Amino acid sequence: MTAGINSVCVYCGSSFGNDSNYSDQAKKLGKLFHKLGWRLVYGGGSTGLMGTIASSAMGPDCDGKVLGIIPNALVSKERDSGDDDDVNAKLKESVDNHRGATPISSKYGETCVVPDMHTRKRKMAEESDAYVAMPGGYGTLEEIMECITWSQLGIHGKPIVLFNIDGFYDSLLNFIKHAIDEGFISKKNGLIIQVATTPEEVVEKIAHYVVPDGRFNLAWDDEGKQQK
Repeated sequence: MTAGINSVCVYCGSSFGNDSNYSDQAKKLGKLFHKLGWRLVYGGGSTGLMGTIASSAMGPDCDGKVLGIIPNALVSKERDSGDDDDVNAKLKESVDNHRGATPISSKYGETCVVPDMHTRKRKMAEESDAYVAMPGGYGTLEEIMECITWSQLGIHGKPIVLFNIDGFYDSLLNFIKHAIDEGFISKKNGLIIQVATTPEEVVEKIAHYVVPDGRFNLAWDDEGKQQK
């Protein structure tokens, strides 16, 4: 059983998707994190599933724990697409002043503005005890696959869960099974990824995660110091 879970990174889309259940499940997961006292680490957006889970994890009294991490280049896009004047003004202020961790809005928690995507991904990984992927696009897939690869290489041993809402990740899971069958992924490394279909199961999979045998055991110097 995994101990010491305090902070969970959730990768998800900055869009809502075509199925309202994606947003419904994001709300439920965020509320569950708030109830458990777990901090949400996410990509720092206020739109789509990102904004939904962040505001839900903050709770109705905005007393939750949320850290959003967003690169400078995406801040202007976020500001232009948002409809919250207070959020937009504080986003601009945080970029102009480059103060690092900046409270953008109590609705979305604390936001850290970083210079680039590589810094964003590293900081999200460092700040988290576990990783969850909800529905999303290219960015979500790239981020969770990197976490999976890092685990396979022995850089970290943190829980990784696919929140497979309404079969969203079925095609990816079929690909992984095919790669195992074809000898490109070992069966043991296939266990790096756990699958959940409800918010409660996400928490269960994280809490009872067992690091699988058969991963690489390499000396990673900087990466090892940062991730383990």
